[in-house]
Amino acid sequence: MIDPHAIVSPRAELAADVSVGPFSIIGPDVTIGPRTVIGPHVVINGPTRIGADNHVFQFASLGDAPQDKKYRGEPTRLEIGERNVFRENTTVNRGTTHDHGVTRIGDDNLFMAYSHVAHDCTVGSNAVFANCAALGGHVEIGDWVILGGLTAVHQFTKIGAHAFLAGGAIVTRDVPPFVMVAGNPAVPHAVNSEGLKRRGFTAAQIRNIREAYRTVYRSDLRLIEALEQLDARAAEQPEVQLFAAFIRNSGRSIVR
Repeated sequence: MIDPHAIVSPRAELAADVSVGPFSIIGPDVTIGPRTVIGPHVVINGPTRIGADNHVFQFASLGDAPQDKKYRGEPTRLEIGERNVFRENTTVNRGTTHDHGVTRIGDDNLFMAYSHVAHDCTVGSNAVFANCAALGGHVEIGDWVILGGLTAVHQFTKIGAHAFLAGGAIVTRDVPPFVMVAGNPAVPHAVNSEGLKRRGFTAAQIRNIREAYRTVYRSDLRLIEALEQLDARAAEQPEVQLFAAFIRNSGRSIVR
């Protein structure tokens, strides 16, 4: 399953059914799980752990050193879950000692060509990174987030679950769950209702989220007053509780 033109370090651990294409390089301290396919001309450096059923296309670079001037060669890590797809020229860097020392990617994500995940980022599951979408360092991406082509997310920014970032968005503040943003700088436009329907949210849940969105973004209330109103609904509306908790815990402030 390993092409004779590939270079695999004797210190790498590959499951018996991993496929490695020609001219790919698998460095030391790399672990690759069952049924994962590594295409041609891929470079994977460690310490990196990759789970089962991933597919890495040609010219991708996973687990290389962080692009951080403060990095001094410390043994930081990249951890990747299962069933992810990394298309051509995708780059994912390891963490730094200025955070938890690890970049983490969950399951079932699609990283289209030229997308980039910087050091110390956390990406959930079922996210889609369209072509050339890029994360700065220390970014957190929730589950089911979609990043349009040429989207850029500023370092330390958090993107809530089910958010939608339109193509070319420049995101410099936190994006709450369920919200669609666009522009430079990115501003909120609506609730990602179509995406929520596809993922099984009920009409009542979507209506609750829209009401919460209007309370925060379309009323004349101060943010603290809007949160008080959301808190009153949160006990019976878990989706609103998620929305309100994210806003309350925002470190960079939310898009407005």
